[in-house]
Amino acid sequence: MCCSGFLKIMMFIFNGAIFLAGAAILGVGVWFQVDKNSLLGFLDDVEGAPPELSQLANVSYLLIAVGAVLLVIGFLGCCGAVRESRCMLLTFFIIVLIIFIAEVAGAIVLFVFQDVAEELLSDLENEVRDSIQANYGNQDSGVTTFWDNTMEGLKCCGFNNYTDFDGSPFNNSPADLYPSQCCNSTMPEGDCSLREAQLSNIDGCFDKLLKLIEDNALIVAAVAIGIAALEIAAMVVSMILYKKAGK
Repeated sequence: MCCSGFLKIMMFIFNGAIFLAGAAILGVGVWFQVDKNSLLGFLDDVEGAPPELSQLANVSYLLIAVGAVLLVIGFLGCCGAVRESRCMLLTFFIIVLIIFIAEVAGAIVLFVFQDVAEELLSDLENEVRDSIQANYGNQDSGVTTFWDNTMEGLKCCGFNNYTDFDGSPFNNSPADLYPSQCCNSTMPEGDCSLREAQLSNIDGCFDKLLKLIEDNALIVAAVAIGIAALEIAAMVVSMILYKKAGK
């Protein structure tokens, strides 16, 4: 009896955490859906962009779906444990089992995606450079805002380096000027000239973005392994409570 009560409490706490996590993921998905134009709008100005990249806009739907499913799982787990409902506990077990299988498949895809992401971004190099040289510096273009925000956030300069801005409207007015992010903060204050950009030699956003994807992929994979272990424990506990509820 004492063991059964402990399992109920653990199920309630575990599924309460799942419910809150689902609410957070759902919120992120809604935010991404509302703000996706500013996050991915630069692709509209890039000719020949791989169609695979445009599919990133659908990530919001995935997050919303995952968040909604987690909310349902948390509700079923909490109510099933408290009310000792065999139907809720069995439904909880089936849904968690399906998600567990999907996570295993997703983890494999995630490791493969590291190489796919590098290949896609490499293929995009010439198109992105042409877009920068044609539009960066035009205040009515989203390219300027996007690259300013990206370079500021990742502490990088251009796609590969400062030379990506050669011939752009910003570079030509006045001549040989580069974005301030292409010069070290230790340089004298003022405009970022060609010589200062060469001496600073700030890394390009391509390398920074790849490292960000790789680092996050490893983190997500590690978290997924931890979640998978908890899911296995949750399935075992739900089946124990399911059997006890039938007596």
